[in-house]
Amino acid sequence: MRVLLVEDSERLQRSLAMGLKKEGYAVDVVGDGSEGYWYATHHAYDVIVLDLMLPGLDGMSLLRKLRGSDHEHKDAHVLVLTAKDTVEDRVNGLRAGADDYLVKPFAFEELLARVEALMRRRHHVKNPTLSVGDLHIDTTQRRVTRGGRDIELTAREFALLHFMALREGEVVSRTQIEEHLYDEHAEPMSNVIDACVYSLRKKIDISGRPSIIQTRRGMGYVLSRDRPGQAEEPQQTESAG
Repeated sequence: MRVLLVEDSERLQRSLAMGLKKEGYAVDVVGDGSEGYWYATHHAYDVIVLDLMLPGLDGMSLLRKLRGSDHEHKDAHVLVLTAKDTVEDRVNGLRAGADDYLVKPFAFEELLARVEALMRRRHHVKNPTLSVGDLHIDTTQRRVTRGGRDIELTAREFALLHFMALREGEVVSRTQIEEHLYDEHAEPMSNVIDACVYSLRKKIDISGRPSIIQTRRGMGYVLSRDRPGQAEEPQQTESAG
């Protein structure tokens, strides 16, 4: 899952980016409002974390400009960060198009919970636990089980499974996976997605039963509980976590 952090405090940039990446998010960080607007309109973000006090273009102006544009990414979910905590400030932010509002100082755990909630809202999901047949993904505890068995995943594998579970039954291309799982500084090798899928299959599949991650040649992958037939696996065994 990919997050854009628009914050001019280098201290907050480092701590928030580090925390979100540790949780498996791909994070792009910018400290200028004008640059933030460019990023917001040129990449598909699941959530934008936006400070209001920014150089170049203030956060409120960025938000109004984004919502008022005809760009395909104008409806990205936005969590506003600000030191202004009056009712009027919060109301103005929400009416400008913010989806949520967090007043500084705040605990990282609260920010993470709000990002998770916006992620669910973006994909029209209420329950923090996603289920695909007997596979259960607790997105708050980062816990995965299948048939009652706990499955240990790397942060990258969890992010991939979460991304596909939100799109259960839909074919997702390698390009879509790269866009949502890697930030702009990452340069995944051509086979890294295949390798990550292969590793994930080995952990979540049950011997003697078809894989729930199916390969669609020339198209991508689909996570589905009901599709018969054994998936075609990549030939390499490299781990991409």
